[in-house]
Amino acid sequence: MSNVISVSQFNTYVHNIFLSEELLINIQLYGEVSGVSYSGNNVYFSIKDENAVLNCVKFGLRSDEYMAKEGEMVLVRGSPNYYVKGGRFSFNVSKIESYGQGVLYKQFLELKNKLEALGLFDQSKKRPLPSNIRRVGVVSSETGAVIQDIIDITHRRNPMLDIVLYPAKVQGIGAEATIIAGIKALDNINVDVIIVARGGGSQEDLSTFNNESLAMAIAESKKPVISAVGHETDFTIADFVADLRAPTPSAAAELVAVDVVKLTQTMQSNAQRLLRLFSNIFEINKEKISGLAVRLNSSAESLLTNEVQSLKTLWSAVSTAGIINIKNMLHNFDLLAQKLENLNPVRILRLGYSQTSKNGSIISSINDVIKGDELVINVCDGIINATVTDKGKKEK
Repeated sequence: MSNVISVSQFNTYVHNIFLSEELLINIQLYGEVSGVSYSGNNVYFSIKDENAVLNCVKFGLRSDEYMAKEGEMVLVRGSPNYYVKGGRFSFNVSKIESYGQGVLYKQFLELKNKLEALGLFDQSKKRPLPSNIRRVGVVSSETGAVIQDIIDITHRRNPMLDIVLYPAKVQGIGAEATIIAGIKALDNINVDVIIVARGGGSQEDLSTFNNESLAMAIAESKKPVISAVGHETDFTIADFVADLRAPTPSAAAELVAVDVVKLTQTMQSNAQRLLRLFSNIFEINKEKISGLAVRLNSSAESLLTNEVQSLKTLWSAVSTAGIINIKNMLHNFDLLAQKLENLNPVRILRLGYSQTSKNGSIISSINDVIKGDELVINVCDGIINATVTDKGKKEK
C-alpha cells in the first residue's frame, strides 16, 4: 500500500506542521494552573478553563523567575510542540506571568465562606469519636492502595475491629453522588464511625470533595465522620465539615484502631512497676527498723527482730497474693479477648450467615417484609442491596 508510513514519519510530519505555522509561534494563552511538578530545572504543569486542558512545560526555570501555584490564573507565552519520539503534544512556555486568581480556586473560597457562615465548620458542633470503636464504615474506592492500607493498619493494631466498605467513585463525573450514597447507607447500619477516604492527587482530582451536597451529607450524618482525603498538605471542603480530619487514610486507620498489643504491654509494665514499688517500700522500712534495733537493749532488739520477721512474713503473703491477683487479671483479660473473638459478628458472617435489615431494623421473620421492600444484606465483606419480589412460604 502506497499510503502506509512509519510512526516516526507520521510524528515528524505532525511536528513540522506546528513548526511551519507562523501564527502559532510565540503566542500568549491564559488559564488556571493545575498539576505542577518539577524535574531538575524543568517544570511541568497544565493550564485549563472550564472546557479544556493544555499540557505545558517550561525548560530551564531560573530561581528568579515567576512560577504560579496550583489554582492560580496565569498568562503564558510560547509555542506548541509535538514531541516526535514520545508522540506527545505540549505547549513549550518561554515566559509565565500572573493573570489573577483561578476560577476553581475562587469557587472553592466562595463555597468555604458560605458553609462557614452556616456554621458547618463550628468546632463546638463536632462529634467526638466513640471511646470503644468496634465497627468502622469506609467510603472509598474498592480498588487501589487506600482501602488495603486501612484494612492492614486497623487489623494489625486491633484484629477484632470490623471494617465495612461502601465502594464509591472518588473522582470524575458522578463521584459525589456515590460518596453521598455511601455516607447515608453506612449511617443507617451498625457502624461506630465513618471514614471518607481517597489517595492524593491534583486539586482537580480532589475537586469531588469540594462539593456542597457532599458537605451537607457529612454534616447531617448521625455517625461521626473522618475525612481522609489526599496528602497532609491537601485541604478540601470535606476536611472542614468533617468531625475530624486525618492527614492521610493511613492516619485515619490509626485514629480508629486502639493498639491492643501496646495496651496489653502497658498493663504488664504497670503491674511490674507496682511490684517494684511494694518491694522498695518494704526495703526502706526494713532498714529503718534494723537501725533502731542496734541502739536498743537485747530484749528490745529481740522484740524488734520478731516484728521484722512478722513484717517479712506479711510481705511474703501480700506479694504472693498481689502476683496471683495480677496473673488472674491478665488471664481474665485473655479469656475476655477470646470470648469477644468468638462473639465477633464478622466471624459468624464468614461462616456463610448474613444479617438482613430494613430501614435500619433487623429482619428476623418472613412476616417483617412485604413485596417491594428495600433490604440491606450484610455479608462478611460488604453490603448487598435487594428488593423483595416474593416472600415464599413460612416454614412450619
